[in-house]
Amino acid sequence: MLNLFRRGVRRDEAWEGVVTGRKRAAPDGQTVVFRIAVTLNDGSIREVRVRRSLYNALEAGDHVTKRSGDRYPAKSHPGRSDPASTE
Repeated sequence: MLNLFRRGVRRDEAWEGVVTGRKRAAPDGQTVVFRIAVTLNDGSIREVRVRRSLYNALEAGDHVTKRSGDRYPAKSHPGRSDPASTE
């Protein structure tokens, strides 16, 4: 089945990487879409749509982790297995 409204992130995917860019756009003049470019650990680059709160919290060079089952990636720290950890 073809999913025409897929936003680039699947819930069953899991990956880690480093933010290499950020951009926002309002394609229809009203709705602002926030995207980050992530260089994954395998060297590939992926552009991912994220929520405004995560977009505002991230800068180039920050590490992000997308866990299987989650809709959006989360900010993480290198070497930690739990991106929700704040210690």
